[in-house]
Amino acid sequence: MQTSSGDSAVRPEVAAAAIVEGGRLLLAQRLSPPELAGRWELPGGKIEPGETPAEGLRRELREELGVETAVGERIGGDVPLPNGMVLRAYVVELKAGAPVALEHAAVRWVDAAALDGIDLVPNDRAWLPQLLDLLRRRGPS
Repeated sequence: MQTSSGDSAVRPEVAAAAIVEGGRLLLAQRLSPPELAGRWELPGGKIEPGETPAEGLRRELREELGVETAVGERIGGDVPLPNGMVLRAYVVELKAGAPVALEHAAVRWVDAAALDGIDLVPNDRAWLPQLLDLLRRRGPS
């Protein structure tokens, strides 16, 4: 999917992981900044220069959750961030480890019914329809 701006310049990216297992989505509870502390988000982080989005997201998930992952397709559209950055979400599969909150207040798994009522950070709310669809498609086995 291309950005709506149509320019060919590579924009600095922040990547978010939609990790779904058994019909539940993994969310992480923010510690900061104060205006977002306590709210829930898809885990992830900034892609460093020289990293592909998949490499950077895998690194961030190792650092934040202590897990090994495989990064799949993008979901939803670009969410513009300050300073010319862009936030993108990817479907991610856990390969090894159990997620623990290494850089967050907590982690939790939620199903489609609970997701709609969760206090998600505003940027991640942009993907709520796609996340709900993903949960329905990857329901309990």
